[in-house]
Amino acid sequence: MIAWMRRTPLWVVTVVCAIAAGLLLVGAVVHVTDLLHHGLQAYDWAPEWLNLYWSSLAFLDPLAAALLISGKRRGTDLACVIVATDLAANWYATYGIQSSSLAAQPGLQRLLAFTALVLGTAPFVRRHLAA
Repeated sequence: MIAWMRRTPLWVVTVVCAIAAGLLLVGAVVHVTDLLHHGLQAYDWAPEWLNLYWSSLAFLDPLAAALLISGKRRGTDLACVIVATDLAANWYATYGIQSSSLAAQPGLQRLLAFTALVLGTAPFVRRHLAA
């Protein structure tokens, strides 16, 4: 491991985990709201597998947030998997299904920034969390 990664201040780890957990909880609220209002087929234009994936985030987002808040490495790992797969799913929906672009999708832009935050800070944060 690179030496300066080990020297990441604990306050930085705390702030990053709090921001990531907060944004994961915002995502969970969106997915739970979609489930309550529209069921498992929240987006009629999207294939069933994509709707099921997004619906699963109603459970996975708060789980990752809880693990991050409790200081577990699994929280970082799960958050990385969630943001990477969610970005891929949304990118597919934007380009492959809706024939849109990144510039026309502010939600995708925000998800891209969140993914960069989570994936970019994970090596620094993970090292300080409990197994």
